Amino acid sequence: MSGISSDIIRGYNDTMILYLLLDKPSYGYEISKDIKELSGEKYVIKETTLYSAFTRMEKNGYIQSFPDNSNPSGKRRTYYRITDSGRQYYREKCDEWLITKEVVEKFIIRGNMTDGNN
Repeated sequence: MSGISSDIIRGYNDTMILYLLLDKPSYGYEISKDIKELSGEKYVIKETTLYSAFTRMEKNGYIQSFPDNSNPSGKRRTYYRITDSGRQYYREKCDEWLITKEVVEKFIIRGNMTDGNN
């Protein structure tokens, strides 16, 4: 398997994005690149998925967007920063993940499935 299905990870895109915003504001391309690198290139977030998440999280008050005018080339980037509400939501999603992982692991066969009787 070369990557992770977007269906599997969909509910945790927000969590990954918020994690990357915990320490500093960032912009779309950098966040996308960081997700790819931190996942060992096992997950590449689609641009439409990323910007849909930004829109949803901003509407919910989890992040704030702001323009960066300091780029000397004149290209304006939109940066995102996490809000206090976003930090709380991130903690809730981390707690939810621990429970989800515990439940799903009950249904995962460990080891090699070679004989089909597992």
